[in-house]
Amino acid sequence: MQNKTVIALILIILGLIVIAMVALGLVPAAIFSGLLVLILGIGLIIAGIYELDRSISNWGLIVLILGIIALILGIGFIFSPLLFDWAIGFIVWIIGLFLIIFGIIEIISKNGDERWSGIVPIIMGLIYIYVGLYLATYSWLLGVLIGLWLLITGIIMFYNERFKD
Repeated sequence: MQNKTVIALILIILGLIVIAMVALGLVPAAIFSGLLVLILGIGLIIAGIYELDRSISNWGLIVLILGIIALILGIGFIFSPLLFDWAIGFIVWIIGLFLIIFGIIEIISKNGDERWSGIVPIIMGLIYIYVGLYLATYSWLLGVLIGLWLLITGIIMFYNERFKD
């Protein structure tokens, strides 16, 4: 019981610190993600070189190119948290675009059970695009979101531990 209470208080304190100093939330996330993408890139480069030596297909070249791109992105995420922030905003934007396309296809094909079934993905897609553009434009927002997540998780954990049946 005491361990979870201590962890909850630490999460609450970290959440408040990250919200107060937004870069503290963005930088560790960027570095951690950068290290993972960097390792992925190294693995892909090794696999691509192995595949080039093993066969004459273009698959090894494609894997090698993807490895180089991942390596560059990993290094970029580590040394430039703003690149990481932009990438997250871009991914959210792409998801929104896919949702809009899905909604339009659903309206045109009338595959849904209800008349409004295609409208919901379009509305959600527009929201995703807006949030993605907002994340890409305002880099501090990602840090605030990380801080809020830590704070809310800590409060919920503290509440659950203190007022347990």
